[in-house]
Amino acid sequence: MKGIPNEERQRLGALLEHASQAEIMACIPQFEQAEIHNIAPAPAEAPEALGALVFNMERGVHLAELGDFLETCPEIQPYDVILANELDDGCVRSGQRDTARELAERLGMNYVFGLEFIELANGGDTKGFHGNAIFSRWPIRRAKIVRLPEQYNWYFDRQRRIGGRLAILAELDVRGTSVGAATIHLENRTHGLGRQVQLEAILRAADEMFAGMPVVLGGDLNTNTFDGRDKDAIREIAGDPALQRRCLEDVFQWEGCLPAAEAAGYRAVPEQPVLTRRKPLPDGGHLDLRLDWLLLRDLDPVDSRTISTCRETWPFAVPGSPLEAFGGRELSDHNAVWAACAWKK
Repeated sequence: MKGIPNEERQRLGALLEHASQAEIMACIPQFEQAEIHNIAPAPAEAPEALGALVFNMERGVHLAELGDFLETCPEIQPYDVILANELDDGCVRSGQRDTARELAERLGMNYVFGLEFIELANGGDTKGFHGNAIFSRWPIRRAKIVRLPEQYNWYFDRQRRIGGRLAILAELDVRGTSVGAATIHLENRTHGLGRQVQLEAILRAADEMFAGMPVVLGGDLNTNTFDGRDKDAIREIAGDPALQRRCLEDVFQWEGCLPAAEAAGYRAVPEQPVLTRRKPLPDGGHLDLRLDWLLLRDLDPVDSRTISTCRETWPFAVPGSPLEAFGGRELSDHNAVWAACAWKK
């Protein structure tokens, strides 16, 4: 995706003092681009069940280690499609790398990338692009970007960004069978109703684009059960075990997007109340949250797992590899979610 010089990025960002995100994004064609890169040959045979993986990669900062993890972790094998969140292109924090392209080339997968935000805070960024991607072992026939109804203006956040949340929808060719796939990133700085409005926009777009197809949607739905801007609520939940249980066990009662998906014919995975995000707290601890989901239509999850990305869970790391040498506590503050998705009879 073609970059924009920093001077122009900053000029466009400054217009947000008096204009809406939608107005400024309309001046930047990259926000509507779904760049398809079919760079890998299709497998010889269709799988008995489609392996689907949801993974928020936390900007791709630890790219070599992420590649090792995806190649060697037995619990996420096999995967035919990865619905990925938070990948950088041309940001200082991730080594100015095009993280989606490098991962696709390493894994031998096709991919499509969509631009979520242009970062403005670091003038040293060559592009400052940050977005989401679908990786597929199967050819990508077509793809589109769905911009979501705005629930928070990220220009006035400490991170200073042009852009907003999105989904990428793609039609995959699985040995002649069309399969709909989407990577989703809903807003954390809003309440459950705001996320429901966003997901309902995606469900309408999926109905239109994927009529008659099996569908796998997934990503970081940010189903906190609270408004991510509300620091008082976060402190209250962190100190109350009963409220913490709602974040894992009672999510469907607080996050309308999940019942809305089920009403539209989707099955949510994982079905067990397991944490998929460790939200850091000011005291150094973390809050267990359940944010990352697969939503399946006309596919049955015959097996599913939630895979930790914490350092102590990597006995499979190859000696001498970047993953084995990694000195941090976690590759991402999100765990990965995998499912084997069987075709409906």
